[in-house]
Parts: sequence; C-alpha cells; structure tokens
Amino acid sequence: MTAETPLELRNATKWFGNFRAVDSLSFTVPQGSIIGFLGPNGAGKSTSLRMALGVVSPDQGEARLFGGPPDLKALHRVGFLPEERGLYKKMTPRGTIAYFAKLKGMSGAEANSRADELLDMSGLEEFARSRISKLSKGMAQKVQILSTLAHRPELLILDEPFSGLDPVNQQGLEDLIREEHERGATILFSTHVMEHAERLCDSIVMMARGKKVFDGTLDEAFKTLGRGARIAVSDGFALDSALASTPFSAVHEPMTDDQDWWRITLPPGRDAQDALRAAIEAGAPIAGFAPEEARLRDVFVSLVSEAEAAELEAPTPAPVPEEAA
Repeated sequence: MTAETPLELRNATKWFGNFRAVDSLSFTVPQGSIIGFLGPNGAGKSTSLRMALGVVSPDQGEARLFGGPPDLKALHRVGFLPEERGLYKKMTPRGTIAYFAKLKGMSGAEANSRADELLDMSGLEEFARSRISKLSKGMAQKVQILSTLAHRPELLILDEPFSGLDPVNQQGLEDLIREEHERGATILFSTHVMEHAERLCDSIVMMARGKKVFDGTLDEAFKTLGRGARIAVSDGFALDSALASTPFSAVHEPMTDDQDWWRITLPPGRDAQDALRAAIEAGAPIAGFAPEEARLRDVFVSLVSEAEAAELEAPTPAPVPEEAA
C-alpha cells in the first residue's frame, strides 16, 4: 500500500459480546475509485465503516486512512455520512452545513460561502434560514448529505445514502456522487440496493454474515455467473444436439409465440454472443436471439443464498432527523 491509498482494512475483526459482527475483512479503496459496499442489512457493513474511521477499534487487524491510522489529521480529509441520520432541529440548513465545514478546518467566511453554494446548487436556497424542524424528511436528508461534502473531502464514505429518499432524490444523489467523483473524490458507499452499484461503481465488495464474499470489478462479478441466453431456430432444428460438443447446453422451451426457442446456459467466462456464434457455426437456422441481462442480485444469490438475497429487498425505515443529545 502507498501513502496515497485512501482506505484499507487489513484482516479487521469486530466482536460484540459473543457475536462476531465482522470476520477478518480485508479490502482496499484505490484513489479515484467508486466502490460499492454491498450486502443485506446486518451483514456487517456499518461496523466495517466505523472501524475504517476509528469510531470503533477492530479487535483484530487494522484500519488505515491515507497510509496511517484514522487520526484527526486523516479524518479532516474524509466526509462521512452515517447510517443513523441526525441534525439539530433548531439550526438552519445554512448554519448546519457551515458548522460541519468549520469542524473540518474551513474558516467561518469560507464555510458560509460554501453552504450558500451547496444550497443554491441543490435547490434549497429558499430554505437556507428555515429551521431544520420545518423541512421535509427528504430535504433534511439533503442537508446532511451536503454537510458531508461541504469541505470538499478527498474521500467520501456514505453509509446507506439512498435510504429514505424517494426515486427523484435518489437520482439526484446518484448525479451528485458522479459530480463529486469528477471533482476528484474517492467514494465508498454502502447499500443493500444493488441497482445503485450497477449504475455507479467501478468495483464492489460484497458482504454476508460479517464476511467478504466478493471483491472485484463489475465485469469480474458477472463472470462468476452461469448466465443464459435464448435462441430461436426454425425447421425443428435440434439445438441441444448441435451444441453437445460445445461448452453450452440447450434446453427446449414450450412454444409461446410461434417461435422454436431454446434456453442456453452460459458457463462462467462466456457471454451470449459466444453462444450465438457457436449455434451459427453448428449450422443452426437462427430465427431469434435474446441475451439475458445479468444483475448483481444474481451474483449475490450465486455466492450466498436466495434467502439472504431476499433480505436485499427488505425495506429500511426512512430516517427521521432527531435532536442531537
């Protein structure tokens, strides 16, 4: 690891009593990347992020920020959005954003200017001096997100950032993540909604039951699947026999649209175009072709289980801003 690596966990393990929340977790967040930290609720994602930031210490292993321990100097280079949302209800959005910016080392004038800039950019300028208690839940969550990036952090760590947002605001947050990445920020975000990672990430880390089950690029993730495709043939062609000497297996499907369809199983490392090419080389009279879209949920199912994958669809309670103690 070099001093420029924003984040690394090395064999990090965390116990809470007799419960092992995270088990020997190792992964690296390279500079300039967008990494999705994926898994169902209770997989150990939030605990892992807290270890990375020094909020809790690993019982074994270590966390490194920018090549060293997660000390105050390193943390000034980080923006963190915790899963548990909370804002001071009596403060204003402008005051809140500026307050967090000053905590990260910005001057008062610079922090206020940055707060105005962010509120204007997000369409909240007319609420800049309203109390947080007067905002909708969605607007309050926007304020907390803006507070996280007010100081232009080099590393953004977002724990379930899409939770509680409606589809419009989820799209807005995806756009904001892309803008921060274009600015030069390295981004790690946890989520149990795989579609966000599919649209945003360079690489992913998947967790289940406190353990890492995958760490790699999206392409590498999809290559773990035995994916499929559908090919229609004419003249009653026996596609299964024609493909018998190839890596692809074909199963005949009932005719539903006057087409003679076969489902092709794709072994790991092969795609739908490979199957189509093999069918053509075998002399199949092709009448139709439909590659199946791979999804990250399918990858998770293949690595873990359908039951745990079902937890990915479990609803997460919408966050409610609360008065800080």
